[in-house]
Amino acid sequence: MNIEMEGTGRFNWLQNVQGIIFGPVILGFLWLRAILGSLVVSLLLLTGCSTSPNSTDTIDLKLYQQWQLQPGDAIKGFSVVGSLGDIAIALNGQSVYAPFAGRVQKDRRNCLIFSSPDVPAYLFRLCGVQDVQLGSHNQGDRIGSASTIYIATLRKQPDGTWAIVEPSKPILERIVSKS
Repeated sequence: MNIEMEGTGRFNWLQNVQGIIFGPVILGFLWLRAILGSLVVSLLLLTGCSTSPNSTDTIDLKLYQQWQLQPGDAIKGFSVVGSLGDIAIALNGQSVYAPFAGRVQKDRRNCLIFSSPDVPAYLFRLCGVQDVQLGSHNQGDRIGSASTIYIATLRKQPDGTWAIVEPSKPILERIVSKS
């Protein structure tokens, strides 16, 4: 009987020593695990909230020519919708069409940029378009409508910038009528 009590006493003493030594280590480990878990959840939430599923729908172009006023600027609270190099066509609410198979994106001034592998050295900037259909389209697909559309043709320069050039009448016809 005494042996069991001594053994139990040693066991209790050993448990107490282990508890004193390992207790803070285990608590520290659990605390670190909780912090790391919270950090991982926070990172997942931040990346989930900051990445738009349509992040490829916007494009930022560097223009070769630097005009003071650009589409998207404002004068006394009124929005500038066209600038030097834009052709303005009164569509009276009619549809705007993809001139080739390609992709529609928005630029930072809320104009559309149409690109196509059929004409890789050219982009088409379309301002004033409403009811926009971003993304990939086939030639002749409706990409929006406009009261007045402002169209600029941009040609890629050797330095990677884009210069506004004279538009082609047949391509303008493809933009304003289904082809």
